[in-house]
Amino acid sequence: MVPSREEALSLLRKYNQDESHIKHAFAVEGTMRHFARRAGGDEELWGVVGILHDIDWEQTMSEPARHCNLAPTLLREAGVDEEIIHAVQSHGYGICSDVEPMNDMERTLFAIDELTGLVITAGLVRPSKSLSDLEVKSVKKKWKDKTFARGVDREIIQKGAEKMGVPLDELIGETIAALRPIEKAIGLPGA
Repeated sequence: MVPSREEALSLLRKYNQDESHIKHAFAVEGTMRHFARRAGGDEELWGVVGILHDIDWEQTMSEPARHCNLAPTLLREAGVDEEIIHAVQSHGYGICSDVEPMNDMERTLFAIDELTGLVITAGLVRPSKSLSDLEVKSVKKKWKDKTFARGVDREIIQKGAEKMGVPLDELIGETIAALRPIEKAIGLPGA
């Protein structure tokens, strides 16, 4: 089954209580929907994958190598389609999963998961506390500062852009555009 957005959120909240993790799911969902529209993909499917991609995070965060490996069990117990399960596993490719992203949806998830965090953090340090005036060059400047958002793996983002076949600047620009309409929902106080 492909769960509805509401069913996916309910399932995510069953295993994740930290609001920062929920906001991250909203950010990834919004960005996935944006890229689905660009690629002619199924916006609902891509959005649900964005919501569910870290379903096992709170159960595995003390052992990050287990992340993406508990998710199939949780999702299968809920009757979720194998297509979604594969996509969820693939976002950890080369980090905690050997499931390679094989299609546009999976490659997009792999590329933007970390990038959403970098873009949001770059927005939070602006005087406006908003994405409304955030530009690609500002994100690229922060990209070079390894102490800024040090938990964001820039190498994964770069690999993701390559897997998608898009220049890094374009990926960053489209991610900013995807997040602007939902910035309040993802915790940015500006706008």
